Amino acid sequence: MSQIILASASPRRKELLEQIGAEFVVCPAKGEEIITEEEPSAVVMELSRQKAEEVASGVLTYNEQHAELVTPQDILVIGADTVVAYENQILGKPKNEEDARRMLSMLSGKKHSVYTGVTFVFIDKDGRTGEHCFYEKTDVSMYTLTEDEIDRYISSGDPMDKAGSYGIQGRFAIHIKGIQGDYNNVVGLPVARLYQELKKLGVSIWEY
Repeated sequence: MSQIILASASPRRKELLEQIGAEFVVCPAKGEEIITEEEPSAVVMELSRQKAEEVASGVLTYNEQHAELVTPQDILVIGADTVVAYENQILGKPKNEEDARRMLSMLSGKKHSVYTGVTFVFIDKDGRTGEHCFYEKTDVSMYTLTEDEIDRYISSGDPMDKAGSYGIQGRFAIHIKGIQGDYNNVVGLPVARLYQELKKLGVSIWEY
């Protein structure tokens, strides 16, 4: 008996895991994000690790406190975090509409990079843990946006919960000139790389 836990509230990550046929439960991390790194690749791995470790710690604590209620099982916790970076400047989710406008104006007509960090925390039946972390990078080129196009997109509300203030899989698709790398990574979870990393570790996602 085993279980996969997705430590993210992102509906896009949930959809991507469902798309590949994985069976899992969602248990979002709720702790404050603490960034000590500077490079985008290191930042997303650091944040994904924090999320996965927080949820894994909660699982271990619950199992210890309610041993009589718990059936021992192998557990895989998946944490993920995505940022957009332009000239090494990290763009997270916009604070407000003005912040979204600033980000979209910055990215307009240019190429930027999207980084997603993923952390696996493995908990075996005896409570022993292991961890594996990686990141994926995709380069995205954008057409030049007019002020009207930016205003129209912001008024839709779509950019407000997305890194870099845009979602490639939604109405903003008409402004994407091209990508180099994994499309799903830009959406929020590089599921092909996730599968390959598990495979390298000798872990089958279908066993969970």
